[in-house]
Amino acid sequence: MKTLKKLLVLLLVAFIIAQFFGPEKNNGDITSVEPFLTETNPPEDVKLILTSACFDCHSDQTRYPWYNNITPVNYWMAEHVKNGSKHFNVSDWEGASLKKRDHKFEELIEMVEKKEMPFPSYTWTHSDAKLTDDQRTSIVAWGKKVREMYAAEKASAE
Repeated sequence: MKTLKKLLVLLLVAFIIAQFFGPEKNNGDITSVEPFLTETNPPEDVKLILTSACFDCHSDQTRYPWYNNITPVNYWMAEHVKNGSKHFNVSDWEGASLKKRDHKFEELIEMVEKKEMPFPSYTWTHSDAKLTDDQRTSIVAWGKKVREMYAAEKASAE
C-alpha cells in the first residue's frame, strides 16, 4: 500500500510539473485567411461554417479552448493542428499554385462528402462544428463552383 501511495504522489508531482510546459501555439494573424476568402468567395453561410469548423486546424489562427492549458491535452491538440495545417492550410493560399489549390478543393469536397471532416474528435468538444447534411451540401456546392473557376483559369492560361 505504501508503494502505491508513493507512486500516486510521484505521478501527481510529475503531472503538476508538466503543467509548466507545453507546445507552441498556432496564433498567427487572423487576416491570414483573407486572401483565401477573397479568392474563393464563399457564401455567408459557408464562411460561418469555415470559421467554426475548419479554420482552427486549417489556418494559422487557432482558437484554443480552456482545456488546452492542461498537459497532455495541449500536446494532443497541437498535433491535430499541425497535421491539419500540413494537409490544407488556407493561410498559405496565396503562395500555392493553381494546380495545388484546385487539388485541395478536390480533397475538401471528397472529405466533406464522405463525412470525414471535421474529425469526430474535434466535434466532441466543438458542437457548432457538427455539420448537417444541408451544410455539407452548401460546402460541396461552393467547392465545385471554386473548382469550375480554377478550370476556367487553367483553360484561359493555355
